[in-house]
Amino acid sequence: MAQNCLKCLKYTMCAANFLCFMCGVVVLGFGVYMLVNFRLAALTPALANFNLSNMLLISGIVITCVSFLGFLGALKENRCLLLTFFLLLFFLMLIELTLACLLLVYEDKIGELMTKDLNNGLEKAKAKNSTRVISDWDLLQDNFQCCGVKNYTDWGDDVPSSCCSGPCGKKPIYNQKGCLEMLKNFFEENFLTTGISVIVLCIVEVLGMCFAMTLFCHISRSGLGYKL
Repeated sequence: MAQNCLKCLKYTMCAANFLCFMCGVVVLGFGVYMLVNFRLAALTPALANFNLSNMLLISGIVITCVSFLGFLGALKENRCLLLTFFLLLFFLMLIELTLACLLLVYEDKIGELMTKDLNNGLEKAKAKNSTRVISDWDLLQDNFQCCGVKNYTDWGDDVPSSCCSGPCGKKPIYNQKGCLEMLKNFFEENFLTTGISVIVLCIVEVLGMCFAMTLFCHISRSGLGYKL
């Protein structure tokens, strides 16, 4: 009976990790596609390299590598791979929880840094040294129906057409709300969804750790698999 349960655990772990591996490949492929076909997140100096495509690439690489270790370790009943899989999941969970705590504790400080960085990005766009920065501001202002950091006066006398709430004529009507306020509202509205996603991810990681350690202990007791 115990052997059947452990076999079931082994193949369940293989199937789950294979599914995660395929998801990681999809995320990685989508990140490559966005990197090649879209030019985003030059909005602020700090976000020039920390953009959505790079985040997807990093996430895809991490998911594929970790899930591959779990799949191979369970399939081959390799204690070394299972222990590595367990430790990687443990460190990833610690990183996620640490980041969540830092976001909660330093929420005001992060808001100040975001304001400063947006202002720096706006000054760069006003100088018109980079068409990429200008196009990203246009994209942000179109999607969030905002203008500037605090309001349209941030642009001075050269307000872009993306700030218009309607057709830009001789007397254009600009969006009154700044992009900083709209971004804060967006993050606050999605805070609950993000929190639930982090909790679900942590639960999945804890289950993966439990499965890996259970299989590891069984292999150690039975003398199967490769020795450490």
